[in-house]
Amino acid sequence: MTDKLQQLTDKLYNEGLSKGKQEGEAIVAEAQKKAELLLENARKEAAEIIQKAKADSADLKHKAESDVKMASAQALQAAKKDIENVVVAQLAQEPVKKALEDASFLKEIITEVAKKFSAQESADLSLVLPEGLQKELEPFVKNELAKVLGKEVKVAFSKKIAGGLTIGPADGSYFVSLTDETFAELIGEYMRPATKKLLFG
Repeated sequence: MTDKLQQLTDKLYNEGLSKGKQEGEAIVAEAQKKAELLLENARKEAAEIIQKAKADSADLKHKAESDVKMASAQALQAAKKDIENVVVAQLAQEPVKKALEDASFLKEIITEVAKKFSAQESADLSLVLPEGLQKELEPFVKNELAKVLGKEVKVAFSKKIAGGLTIGPADGSYFVSLTDETFAELIGEYMRPATKKLLFG
């Protein structure tokens, strides 16, 4: 009886062990399949992330290169413009300033401009001239210019004008500025195309 009981126990034990072993192997095999599937999905996802990162990097590089090219072109244009402005200012401002601070040259300009104004305007004229030339210009305006025009010319002298003049009707309704600054700007605009061509081809 003991043998039979032992055999039965052994049989149950062996069958249970065998069954447990099979189930364990099945569980391990299932776990391995899931692990392989997870690993495969992770590899695919990693490959997609790397591919997207490469595409984003290439796009960013292209945009950065385009921005650098555009910024370089703009900086070059700005530098050319600054050089052009400096050259034009040097060529135009100093000679104009010297010419418009010369009393005899300024008398000629005043006479010609006043004649044109007088022909178009019936009103008396008003002039603003450089304060530094008051001694030379005040007698000229009050005597000679008034005779040439046949009408009164009001004159004021200002520290704000280094050279040139402003002219307009005596009632102050408007005035035209022909100062050294406005002349230099006007001459500079005519010089710009030639200067640009000489400097940059």
